[in-house]
Amino acid sequence: MTFDLIKAFILGVVEGLTEFIPVSSTGHLLLVERFFGFADEDFGKTFAILIQFGAILALLSIYFVRLWHFAVGFFVDAAARRFVIGVLLAFLPAAVVGALAHDFIKSVLFNEWIVCFTLIAGGAVLLWIDMLDLKPRYHEVTAYTLPMYFWIGVFQCFSMVPGVSRSGATIVGAMLFGADRRSAAEFSFWLAMPTMAGAFAYDLYKSHAQMSEGNVIIVAVGFVVSFISAWFVVKTFLGYVQRHGFALFAWWRVAVGLLGLIALALGW
Repeated sequence: MTFDLIKAFILGVVEGLTEFIPVSSTGHLLLVERFFGFADEDFGKTFAILIQFGAILALLSIYFVRLWHFAVGFFVDAAARRFVIGVLLAFLPAAVVGALAHDFIKSVLFNEWIVCFTLIAGGAVLLWIDMLDLKPRYHEVTAYTLPMYFWIGVFQCFSMVPGVSRSGATIVGAMLFGADRRSAAEFSFWLAMPTMAGAFAYDLYKSHAQMSEGNVIIVAVGFVVSFISAWFVVKTFLGYVQRHGFALFAWWRVAVGLLGLIALALGW
């Protein structure tokens, strides 16, 4: 039990620190689960899903006032209504693809070798997007066009492959369509709300039978740690990328991917 709580703590930290930055929380959790021996346990897979709720709540707590503003303004404010519709448009492609390909993604793509290669490839993409001489036209997430919201959502579909990173795919898509770094990163937060909530609800429905009283304690530890870690990341991420870009996250991805490939090749 003590060792399980230690693993819950570590996985909670990994989930919270990686969920909202472009390094792929799913990829990192898969690699850490393999190291700790969760990969072959049904509850280990369920645990990784459930602690995401801690990260979701951290994001919702920080954006609660603005969420309330958009919820109330939806009926009286055309700008608020337009932004909510834009987020839903961005959410739609991943919702459709995720529902249709869920079993294939979980059974085939959740593979450590794939994770390592996509971590490296995604790092190269982040370095490339950082070097491009882009001329941002949008500096506020509410100013995007409706087609732009939708196409950013299409880019998010690439993150169905573990290791790609949901936030990374969203940020790259937004910047290619004219967003600056900060607003692209911030929109990845807004899009994470329906995307993560929907994925969490669907996976919880499919795996709720694996929960037990003892497992609930382990999940609670991972949940709290994930919440605290994610809260600090969300509060600091936008300011960091505005000043420094994505090179740190790109090289981290490359390093983790290379180390993972070496470990897998050696049979660890």
